Amino acid sequence: MSVTAPQGFEAAGVAVGLKSTGRPDVAVVVNRGPLKVGAAVFTSNRAKANPIMWSQEVIRDGVVEAIVLNSGGANCFTGSFGFQTTHQTAETAAELLQVSAGDILVCSTGLIGTGDEVFRAKVLAGTEQGIAELSTDGGEAASLAIMTTDSKPKRAVASGDGWSIGGMAKGAGMLAPGLATMLVVITTDAVLDSAQADAALRDATGRTFDRLDSDGCMSTNDQVTLMVSGASGVTPDPHAFAAALAEVCQDLAQQLQGDAEGASHDITIEVVNAASEDDAVEVGRSVARNNLFKAAIFGNDPNWGRVLAAIGTTRAAFDPYDVDVWMNGVRVCSAGGPDAPREAVDLTPRATRLVIDLKVGAATATILTNDLTHDYVHENSAYSS
Repeated sequence: MSVTAPQGFEAAGVAVGLKSTGRPDVAVVVNRGPLKVGAAVFTSNRAKANPIMWSQEVIRDGVVEAIVLNSGGANCFTGSFGFQTTHQTAETAAELLQVSAGDILVCSTGLIGTGDEVFRAKVLAGTEQGIAELSTDGGEAASLAIMTTDSKPKRAVASGDGWSIGGMAKGAGMLAPGLATMLVVITTDAVLDSAQADAALRDATGRTFDRLDSDGCMSTNDQVTLMVSGASGVTPDPHAFAAALAEVCQDLAQQLQGDAEGASHDITIEVVNAASEDDAVEVGRSVARNNLFKAAIFGNDPNWGRVLAAIGTTRAAFDPYDVDVWMNGVRVCSAGGPDAPREAVDLTPRATRLVIDLKVGAATATILTNDLTHDYVHENSAYSS
């Protein structure tokens, strides 16, 4: 049930014609309380969609009653008309729920630069219909409604000692870190205040979604939201809650990686023995964004020279002539030189693991990425057609 697995939440997903597929395209998630706590992280792209600008103001007081999400249109670079559409969406939801519009988050996803009266009318109609169809079983429909180029919905649930966490996500492209990378809604019936929710969410996203770097492209609409109902009446152990939240976020991040547009390999880049965690992240990300490396993996070519060339562009502390590299369990590079023959590496499985040993410290970090394929180029060359 994803977001309706925890107590205190209702959701719905409805189809109003924003997408030509006929699938659901407007989702609503409502927190029935008793707590109405919310936290969110947003894209750091300076080019922000209207719903992001609205939601950044809503979240300031840490109170969230509901969130309305639409697919089939990003409502980005649509001028004052687009911001009015976002405002009217929140006003419509607030009137029907008898709450303040200033406590309604709004999210949109789809093509940038499009929006007209028909789009607005459909979003508002979907908001009304979604609220009319709210139920404690509506989480699955809501997860379908936020999909765009996704081939399948992404859902995750974790349980604690008397409390639970549920989540849904969408995303198959433009997955690069900027505090958050995609649309994600997470719910919990644990008892948390807004400061605790914000700290837990930022810690979890920093170690999961922020390390998913599928194609190096940052969206204008990315948002991860945590809603807290407190309906379980249980105040969780902070460490246990943090671990469960990170588990849900990591599960969703891996589902997003596995559904990346056109990908044929899911690549896990583990950097070990770095001088600092920041160094490990920088090194891992340099490989994740290297198109030559990604193209080699697509061709099942264990070209470890491209790994060393990529990490050599970073400011991380290491000796490039004392680095070891493993590909799918085979050490192909030792101390900056050849080790096992390339033909010993099998890159035909979709799951691909790269380990880079910097030999200068004890810090580690893992980055998730994908290969660069013909299908990715084709899909994104025709996105707006």
